[in-house]
Amino acid sequence: MNAPKRRDRAATRSALLDAARRRFAEHGYDGTGVREIAADAGVDATLIFRYFGSKRHLFDEAANGEVPEGLGAPGAGPAELADALVREVVLGDAPAGGGEHPLLLMLRSAGRPEVRARLHEEVCDRYLADMADRFAGEDAALRAELVGALLLGMGVMRDVVGSPVLPGADPDRVRALVAAMVAALEAGGRPADPTGP
Repeated sequence: MNAPKRRDRAATRSALLDAARRRFAEHGYDGTGVREIAADAGVDATLIFRYFGSKRHLFDEAANGEVPEGLGAPGAGPAELADALVREVVLGDAPAGGGEHPLLLMLRSAGRPEVRARLHEEVCDRYLADMADRFAGEDAALRAELVGALLLGMGVMRDVVGSPVLPGADPDRVRALVAAMVAALEAGGRPADPTGP
């Protein structure tokens, strides 16, 4: 008689994370139950508590995202960093296992104060601080936030709103237009004098 096949702990954990990302991305934190996540992964709900301790810890791990290697190289200026983020994060393939970028996952759950605090930390302390360091001159933080608003807004329009043009737009054209906007901010973003010569 054959012994029952033991489930691979790493595979089970990975299946739970993948199912959680999809559920949290679609329904947010409050609209997602642990039984639904477990059912999607094909396991008993008690394994969520065994592997993650709680729904909250599962969410925290599901919302962890790594910036792809090579983004944020020390010598890159704001335009290069923005282009890499557009290419790899905004227009890039969905994360392994499905779902969306962790920032969008958190946006769908932003009604919870602890998620808003984490979103603020992720966006402001991680992405925007790095972007601001790459701008020269005054109001670098403002220009960095404008780039952040552009990129985050693109992600929301593409993946949450499902806008009619951006999801199907030519990626090279999108990158070129973003580069032009960031270049204007990098140059100081000074509008032309309406009373000019």
